[in-house]
Amino acid sequence: MSDTTRAALAAGTLVALAATSGSLYFSLGLGLTPCDLCWYQRILMYPLVVVLGVAAVEDRPGVWKTVLPLSLGGLALSGYHSYLQVAPGATCTVGGPCTSIQYPMLGGILTIPRLAFIGFALVTVLALAAARLGGSADDAWGM
Repeated sequence: MSDTTRAALAAGTLVALAATSGSLYFSLGLGLTPCDLCWYQRILMYPLVVVLGVAAVEDRPGVWKTVLPLSLGGLALSGYHSYLQVAPGATCTVGGPCTSIQYPMLGGILTIPRLAFIGFALVTVLALAAARLGGSADDAWGM
């Protein structure tokens, strides 16, 4: 595996670690109670720290097969969650107060679900980049 592949996997690990640490800070440090959609996003993000970290150490660019179901699921959930926060009259049918914005940043541009969306998008791009750089995606993508 090339150094660039390992760097992409390590960067994905750092993104997942930052997202995990950030979510724990919001709930444990600031005392914000996560809504149901936030919990589901956490369920999809937290394992990515270990999955990508092990892949970086063990030279496994084929980890994209494990990462994509988690990251794309998280991308869909966080996108839906972000939509709920801006759509007029939207209600969350999952449970909890998913439409409330608990901690707006940069004048409300960044919300917790939008941060999660960015994190999942970065992890997805970095996993695909590692696969492409490592050559493991060539057979799977028919290239």
